[in-house]
Amino acid sequence: MGSLWKKAKVALGLSTCVFVPTVQDEEEILQPETGKKSQTSTGDAAASLASSGRNSRLDHGLLRPIKPTPNSSRRLMSESGSRSCKKTCAICLGNMKTGHGALFTAECSHVFHFTCIASNVKHGNRVCPICRAKWKEVPFLSPSSDLPLGRARVNPVNWPQEVGTVMLLRRSIHSGSFNRQHHLASLSNISEPNDYDDDEPVEFLLETVKDSQHRSTRTIDVRAYPEFSAIPKMASEESFSVLIHLKAPCAVARPPQSYGNQNASLTALQPSRVPIDLVTVLDISGSMAGTKLALLKRAMGFVIQNLSPSDRLSVIAFSSTAHRLFPLRRMTEPGRLYALQAINSLVSSGGTNIAEGLRKGAKVIEERREKNPVSSIILLSDGQDTYTVSPAGSRANLTFSDYQSLLPSSIRCGTGHQIPVHVFGFGADHDSVSMHSISETSGGTFSFIESELAIQDAFAQCIGGLLSVLVQELIVEIECVHPAMHLSSIQSGSYANRVIDGMKGSISVGDLYADEERDFLVSVSVPPVNDEEIVLLKVCCSYRDPLSNEKVNVKDKDVRIQRPEYLAERVTSIEVDRERIRVWAAKAMAEARMAAERGALSEAVSILEAQRSVLSMSAARRSGDRLCLSLDAELREMQERMESRQRYEESGRAYMLSGLSSHSWQRATTRGTSTDSSGLTHSYQTPLMADMLQRSQTLLLSPRHPRPVIRPTYSFSSRPNSR
Repeated sequence: MGSLWKKAKVALGLSTCVFVPTVQDEEEILQPETGKKSQTSTGDAAASLASSGRNSRLDHGLLRPIKPTPNSSRRLMSESGSRSCKKTCAICLGNMKTGHGALFTAECSHVFHFTCIASNVKHGNRVCPICRAKWKEVPFLSPSSDLPLGRARVNPVNWPQEVGTVMLLRRSIHSGSFNRQHHLASLSNISEPNDYDDDEPVEFLLETVKDSQHRSTRTIDVRAYPEFSAIPKMASEESFSVLIHLKAPCAVARPPQSYGNQNASLTALQPSRVPIDLVTVLDISGSMAGTKLALLKRAMGFVIQNLSPSDRLSVIAFSSTAHRLFPLRRMTEPGRLYALQAINSLVSSGGTNIAEGLRKGAKVIEERREKNPVSSIILLSDGQDTYTVSPAGSRANLTFSDYQSLLPSSIRCGTGHQIPVHVFGFGADHDSVSMHSISETSGGTFSFIESELAIQDAFAQCIGGLLSVLVQELIVEIECVHPAMHLSSIQSGSYANRVIDGMKGSISVGDLYADEERDFLVSVSVPPVNDEEIVLLKVCCSYRDPLSNEKVNVKDKDVRIQRPEYLAERVTSIEVDRERIRVWAAKAMAEARMAAERGALSEAVSILEAQRSVLSMSAARRSGDRLCLSLDAELREMQERMESRQRYEESGRAYMLSGLSSHSWQRATTRGTSTDSSGLTHSYQTPLMADMLQRSQTLLLSPRHPRPVIRPTYSFSSRPNSR
């Protein structure tokens, strides 16, 4: 038999690889260095990381066969053929040099990029693309904690935040093709308890803030700006605007620290903060296969590494159904290791059942035995809900209330137990209307990630805020002082407000991140008076400090204006004008979107153009205000994304909804790509958000996948001329 193969080799040429397979029925796990058998429990995290595939070892991301054994397959390959095979990947024709991604060496000695060959095998190919030799060992991205026997771990050299895993599935050449659906079904049948009360106990002691000077640095800064500083005594104003500005306490300085493998040299302030209960609801449907899922795993790795040992995390993965990978666990070293293994166990398949994923995410929060002071849900999907919401043809007319009924009551805004859901939709195929509705219903934000390469940066900005909550249950109260005055309206975006008898009003703001700012416009009627000065409004606020768990009442702020006999000229407040322009721009965006949904793209473009004209004539714009410049760029970007129906469907709608979400909550969202001309990609960004974003951008990324650079910006009201 051997001589026949030698003759065939000579006849076919020296560069041909001829492979004679041998049958091996059992699956074994061998230690990477000794080659000895070991018994590994599926749920044993430590053993999972120590195990590797039979006759293979790890070397800087390269999986190579160890020396041949008597049971090894015969490999006949010429030296020249070996050199040519190892220079380029036969699948993508990319460079095979170290540093260009993890490599996989097959039994026939041909080498491929691991991601390329894993994708190739996933689609049913079980033979070498070069020599057509049948393999007993085929690579899959697969779980390290739920793997069948015969697995190996690989840590790609350029993915420092991800624990990649390779599954080598041995099969007899006489047993037929590997049944991947059976493997996925086994993952779907993971046993889950009926009640999610198995969360790990919290480990947090409330700080007692006794020092009065330190407490003052943690107090909300409240300021008020009347539209005009003075109006004549006998003049009356039916709609006089007053801007109420709030700024959360600054982050408390402490030495920077690194909970995972992050760069500890970053010098930005770390907030003295309370821990968080975070639930991530991740789409692993069939459309997430390949690069999307790999980048999502890396982004989750970044999140895990930046959580403190007091923070707790739970992960829900959904496709056709939803599964809880693990309960709320503290992100200690064992907890992070366990979470990383669970994340890397994910494989993509099936449809998209967003509502079921949210239901289980809310269930984790609702049924936990213990609670950290802050809780939130992060939802990411690239597709449309194929199980709950109506077909795509009617999605353009989907209203806010249509999706609200599908969400658990615990994550609906205004129910008293609100859980904000920060939603991330990326790509051209996700259902931005439904996902925006989810965020609005829950009090969270909606971000549009145009390129999956920016998933990690988007997550980084979001958790930079979630990990810096310094104000909770914030309520602003407004009262008219003069009996002849009347409180007409409060413009507060998505924040609930109410006006009582035209004399009092309130705004429910909720949580604020460190250094976060809010602006609200109040409209009052001002009567003629004989006084030289009058107090228009009295503004006060109260909130709960999560660190001390104490209620804090901020000293009342009086809003005064002068009432002279005569006034030569009225000077409009730049602060009020700036906020008015922002509110008008947000309304124009909403009107333009409604026109675009009706198919009237030209009308939508005209609405945005008209608002740009109004903006250009404003006092704030003429003064060179940065907010106005950014708003103009954003409106222009929206116009460009409405140049055709196709472009609006692919990115224009999601871009506008993300912008509306950002302006309505005055909170940073990710919008489109970092190369947008708009400077509002990260408006309302706090310094700690910018710091976390910097951490994300300093991580190494393969040269084959260049990362778009996202420019950090700051809150608009932090400009020098804003105070």
